[in-house]
Amino acid sequence: MNAYKTYITIEDPKQLVLSDLPFKAGQRVEVIILTDENQRVTLAEELKKLFKEIQGIHADNPLTDEEIAAEIEAYRQGE
Repeated sequence: MNAYKTYITIEDPKQLVLSDLPFKAGQRVEVIILTDENQRVTLAEELKKLFKEIQGIHADNPLTDEEIAAEIEAYRQGE
């Protein structure tokens, strides 16, 4: 299956107009519509959820300044 990708802006939510397509008259095609906004919103929500989870882990087991300094030093030494 060949793929053709284009971006358009919806002007009328009741119809979608595609023009200048590289297909022959009568050729059968599959149409999938994806919105950028929903993907961004979904990713942002997942990221917020991950941040809250990470913050919760830290709240249950906080690191001391000494532990943080030791981890930084170990990283710098390649450990």
